[in-house]
Amino acid sequence: MKILQINASARAEGANSTRLADAITARLKTRHPAAVVEVRDFARDPHPVLDEAALHALFTPAVQRSPGQAARVALDDALIAQLQSADAIVLGVPMYNFGVPVQLKAWIDAIARAGVTFRYTADGPQGLVTGKKVYVALARGGLYRDTPADSQVPYLKSVLGFLGMNDIEFVYAEGLAMGQESAARAFEQAQAQIEALAT
Repeated sequence: MKILQINASARAEGANSTRLADAITARLKTRHPAAVVEVRDFARDPHPVLDEAALHALFTPAVQRSPGQAARVALDDALIAQLQSADAIVLGVPMYNFGVPVQLKAWIDAIARAGVTFRYTADGPQGLVTGKKVYVALARGGLYRDTPADSQVPYLKSVLGFLGMNDIEFVYAEGLAMGQESAARAFEQAQAQIEALAT
């Protein structure tokens, strides 16, 4: 088994979402002791955003790409290959201004590629990244679960599902900015969720 952990926080140290993602990965390792874990930490090793130069490189036939274009596409290729080879994906996702971090969006933009991770058919789009279990660790300062202000969960369900990943578990730690007692309670509840995932 291979576990891919994506740390999407802008913080290299002390990120609540990374703390939760680490806990999920550790719990999965107790169930699968021989599992191999790969970690992508985009605070320490950021992936470039999708800009005009990247789009031009992606839409240039491979044999016609400049060395710089080939190198840029290769960065996305590496993320796609890493995703395809994983059995379980653990995403550490903080909430920034009601949305997902740019670090996570850059990863999504890199792995969403027509003809590779999804394709269009006569019956509509078809996700090609199948057979994966996804765990999303959500860390939030306020309380957003099951409210209209939670734009993260619908977005992640949509984009991951579009790529073929529909087996998703969300773990919540909310109210982290609402005092020490609230934060402690949030982590206790999140840990209980993580323990339940193992059963």
